[in-house]
Amino acid sequence: MYDKAISSAVIKRLPRYYRYLGELLENDVVRISSKELSEKMNVTASQIRQDLNNFGGFGQQGYGYNVEYLYTEIGKILGLDKKYNVIIIGAGNLGQALANYTDFERRGFYICGIFDVNPRLVGMSIRGIEIYLIDELEEFMKKTPVHIAALTIPKAKAPQVAQELVRLGVRAIWNFAPTDLNLPKDVMVENVHLAESLMRLSYNLKAVEESKGIEKSK
Repeated sequence: MYDKAISSAVIKRLPRYYRYLGELLENDVVRISSKELSEKMNVTASQIRQDLNNFGGFGQQGYGYNVEYLYTEIGKILGLDKKYNVIIIGAGNLGQALANYTDFERRGFYICGIFDVNPRLVGMSIRGIEIYLIDELEEFMKKTPVHIAALTIPKAKAPQVAQELVRLGVRAIWNFAPTDLNLPKDVMVENVHLAESLMRLSYNLKAVEESKGIEKSK
């Protein structure tokens, strides 16, 4: 689709652009300059222009960006003009929270099944999404194409379950288990390690507190 490889840093910023542009649309903003967008996002105008130039630019000199058009085009770049079937492995608190998050559907991600090892949960549903026994996964996938699997299970079980998902044809895994998955290179894994994120926040908080302590001592 594009002549050059896009850096991971640019790709990480695209969802932020999409979110901010969506908020602008909700506020009936028709067009915006890179400078105005930079002030909202705390990213330099130059960085915004460089990022968007990777995909063709989208802006007009003296006019800026058409918000609705840019929002739609970034959505296409992110693949949000398609529909993805998602399953959740693990019907615990985190799995239930994901199932209850309705905003996924607005983005084209449809949770079509939840799987767990607990037979007591089988037949129950969360927001109309049925819970199945994990042993039913293969039969389920024969009837329903699955594009993404979210793992919300203990780390000891995650590698084996991930391997089984790959065997059944899943090529994208959203991993909430606090462990790294050793999977084939053609399988996409997005890790969401909550404890690590909290530790990074703790580090930054500690650094700020120490900085203030140094200033006070001067």
